[in-house]
Amino acid sequence: MRKKMMKGFALILSAAMLASSVTGCGKKETAEVTEQTSEAASSTDSEEASIDTSATDVSEDEIEVPSGFNLVWHDEFNGTELSEDDWNREKHQVGWVNHELQEYIPTDEYSFVKDGNLVIQPKKTVDDDGNVSYASGRVNTQNKHDVKYGRFEARIKFPQGKGYLPAFWMMPQDEDHYGQWPKCGEIDIAEVLGDNLTVNYGTVHYGEPHNQNQGTYTLASGDFANDFHVFAVDYEPGVIKWYVDGEQYYETSDWFSKWPGAPEKTYPAPFDQPFHVILNVAVGGDWPGDPDDTTPFDERGAMYVDYVRIYQKDSYDENVEKPVKVLEMREADETGNFIHNSDFAEAEDLTDDLDWKFMAQNGGVGTAEIKDNEIIITTEDAGSEEYSIQLVQPEMPMEQGCKYKLSFEAYADEERQMKPAVTAPTANWIRYFPDTPIDLTTEWQPFEFEFDMKDESDDKGRVEFNMGNQGSTATIHIRNVRLEKVE
Repeated sequence: MRKKMMKGFALILSAAMLASSVTGCGKKETAEVTEQTSEAASSTDSEEASIDTSATDVSEDEIEVPSGFNLVWHDEFNGTELSEDDWNREKHQVGWVNHELQEYIPTDEYSFVKDGNLVIQPKKTVDDDGNVSYASGRVNTQNKHDVKYGRFEARIKFPQGKGYLPAFWMMPQDEDHYGQWPKCGEIDIAEVLGDNLTVNYGTVHYGEPHNQNQGTYTLASGDFANDFHVFAVDYEPGVIKWYVDGEQYYETSDWFSKWPGAPEKTYPAPFDQPFHVILNVAVGGDWPGDPDDTTPFDERGAMYVDYVRIYQKDSYDENVEKPVKVLEMREADETGNFIHNSDFAEAEDLTDDLDWKFMAQNGGVGTAEIKDNEIIITTEDAGSEEYSIQLVQPEMPMEQGCKYKLSFEAYADEERQMKPAVTAPTANWIRYFPDTPIDLTTEWQPFEFEFDMKDESDDKGRVEFNMGNQGSTATIHIRNVRLEKVE
């Protein structure tokens, strides 16, 4: 993996400075939200693979308790039925959240115990008129096992297939304590898209307007569907840490609890209250997209949970302060350009998170090549989303109150559209410069856009070229990309 040392400057603000309402270019900074990823590898082709659902079979005395913790509750699913003393089955209609397609039905057809596992099994039904419907299961421990601070852990094998979004996550016992979602807070321990089985997402949601912090973990080999993996979160006063198979990959201490017209609640609200566990498999919706003809609704489409365990330390120090906020702002080059390798002179690795990165997702299939001082993006399948074929460069330093100019040259082998943007991946995907359709011809054209940075400063901005589902798969050529601050 190519490594590069970057020069930059750090902005460090005290709590007192943050409390003041300061405006102007470079005056007010947001927190650093770090995304850490293990080495990436291609997903195992497992569509026809058999599913090993074997579970561990241990007694409470045999559970290996992490050092410094006590086991406060667990379910090994060694019985024959889901315990109603520990779990609630939820009922929700189609489209209840996120435009999801499934109905959650509270019966043992969709959530049941078998062979030492909790199994959540989505199903697809086609009626005599050809109408398709989906059903799935969702269970939680609300008002039965709600814990304030601790390590929440589960050993899980996730479903595989386009349109699946399974989750192991947490919500507060009293969702009205700080207000309805997202003000109440949410902790997502593990989410794995059914068509991207090597990547796990760990996220917190909070605030109004809605904000989120997110880290990802990418398996170096194998996937999350054909083998069990252990997912955990340490939820402590003022810090939340995420783990896969015992390896910490992300942590955050930066959040808030406030909404317009009301004072900010005392930190670490909203993450200072009892939370409970939720396990579910969603079908379709805004993030995973809809299932297709390849999506399996047999054992490959089920989520298997070997165990759920909650540990706590003897005590927790709740006397914590909101951390000082630090931004590592990239410096521009001698010409004022924040883009690295802007002229595509270097044939760099386009799969890592340094400088240029090419991504195909949500059904998109394509390739990217740097050649003769341009980048060439070839698309086989445009996918289901405008961003299904995407070229990005992260770490853009976006300062509140400044004006910026994004410019580049581009053409396509046939006339088509493309949408550039400057976004905030770690600040709820705010659009600093909105997705803007441009018409590409078969000749090089210059494009130039100026925009004002009105949101809080961010050292994790991202330049994007979105080339997915926009009516064409014609090859696109891009060169001479610049992002500069306009004085």
